[in-house]
Amino acid sequence: MKKVFILVSLFYFGLATSCSDKFLEVKPKAALSLETLKNRAGINYLLTGAYSLVDGVGAGTTSWHGSADNWIYGSVAADDAYKGTIAGDQPEISLIEQKLIQPDNGHFRGKWQAVYDGVARANDVLLLVDQIAELSDVEKVQIKAQARFLRGHFHFEAKKTWNMVPYIDETVYNPDDLNSTKVPNDKDIWPNIEADFKYALDNLPETQTQKGRATKWAAAAMLGKAYLFQRKWAEAKAQFDAIVNSGRYSLVARYSDNFRAATNNNAEAIFEVQHSVNDGAPGGENGNQGATLNYPYGGGGVTTCCGFYQPSQNLVNAFKTQNGLPLFDTFNNSDVKNDQNIEVTQPFTPDAGELDPRLDHTVGRRGIPFLDWGVHPGKAYVRDQAYGGPYSPRKHLMYRSDVGTNTFSGNPRLNANNYRMVRYAHVLLMLAECEVELGNLARARELVNQVRRRAANPDGFVKNANGSNAANYVISEYGAGDSAFSNAENARKAVRFETRIELGMEGHRFFDLVRWGLADQVLNAYYAVEKAKRTYFNGVAFTKGKHEYYPIPLQEIVNSQAAGKATLKQNPGY
Repeated sequence: MKKVFILVSLFYFGLATSCSDKFLEVKPKAALSLETLKNRAGINYLLTGAYSLVDGVGAGTTSWHGSADNWIYGSVAADDAYKGTIAGDQPEISLIEQKLIQPDNGHFRGKWQAVYDGVARANDVLLLVDQIAELSDVEKVQIKAQARFLRGHFHFEAKKTWNMVPYIDETVYNPDDLNSTKVPNDKDIWPNIEADFKYALDNLPETQTQKGRATKWAAAAMLGKAYLFQRKWAEAKAQFDAIVNSGRYSLVARYSDNFRAATNNNAEAIFEVQHSVNDGAPGGENGNQGATLNYPYGGGGVTTCCGFYQPSQNLVNAFKTQNGLPLFDTFNNSDVKNDQNIEVTQPFTPDAGELDPRLDHTVGRRGIPFLDWGVHPGKAYVRDQAYGGPYSPRKHLMYRSDVGTNTFSGNPRLNANNYRMVRYAHVLLMLAECEVELGNLARARELVNQVRRRAANPDGFVKNANGSNAANYVISEYGAGDSAFSNAENARKAVRFETRIELGMEGHRFFDLVRWGLADQVLNAYYAVEKAKRTYFNGVAFTKGKHEYYPIPLQEIVNSQAAGKATLKQNPGY
């Protein structure tokens, strides 16, 4: 869905300022009133405006700060990726990576602005829709269901990022009263999020004519995920089972077809963030702005900027296999061979050991074809190997064949490759997680095997120019008697490991570690090994009870003051 920019006065936490009350009472001279939008076209403009913030860009001064793929908060903050580039570029992200986290870090405020402006836009729709006489009751319900889906999504993003956050609905929000949104963050908002998704589930159609609009099944997936975060296994399973039993979705034959513009909105897509280019929007603004920093640096290839978001050695090691199966406990004992400190002019041969084929659709590494750009040259694509490591990100990039069609003419980094927020493989793995917790280990194994079976399709392997496999790809399914599914503890480990490698570099990892209760164990073990490779990890530690959630942005606490007292309370440890 394309963005529509609307001049509506929407004051919210992220848009409030420290100016005087007198200034805040002045009506904006160039704004459209809600009365002007009280018609079929107007309400659809407002709804489209709410959809436009699903990508996390367009609220206040946010760009990559609120990116929908959560590359900073979900991957760099975990063990999937390094910040990359050089030490002095965007040091605020380095502070997040190294757990030197303070409430005045501007990235947190950018994320807050993105999600709460999204909430405000959804509420604008809900405030207005019943006042439009030309809409039928059926049309009104459809609009409400989409707006509530979006409001649930934006609050979900806030909840998993900060935990104790305010819930704002249309009965609280008053665009003419700046104090209306100064709501305390003293309640668990999961019930509110559930209610929004349930309304959407009950009222949305199974399909939409316009790609990008929420459907019944997108609502089911998000509701199930909300249950999963709360460990409501049976409730989550019911939603995921319904999606599977609907027969509307299937795994695409090639894993890589989930990560290219030419195959956007495919059979696996349940909810995608829509990106488009060369559509008349100024500056290519509908392209993927959130990932604009995350491209190989130099080398005469893909782009000349900017070298961020480099996959970690730990993530690469997780793709090692033995007899086609993962090395759960020993994968990080040795490193997959890399070209660290090896010049482009020097010879290099990639690792010959067994590897899961999904590695080379997730990570760019020397000696392996990099999409259709040719063989990855290694150091020439990396700004500073000593700092950011030898690898390049891959999933969000454009193909060479996309340039000029699925890339913005003024900046190829703005491309039309959608972000797959929820895809069918993710649903299968979340369902497998539920089955483990409910004691259905055989079903969990079968679900994981569906995902592995697709990954094992040789037609989807990365190939050399002569048609041979680019690496020693060996991947197997779990047999009926495999010890990985012999008990709940082993099965839990297998499902969680599969989730990591299937969804690597997609922004889920940190939030999964937190909800599994493993963040402190996994990340402190990660830092202990990584400090020998990246010296900036010396002294880094994950503090249990603090680092599971990010600090409420300091400026938002200041903005929340009413009658001289802040209504927002800071998270523990900050």
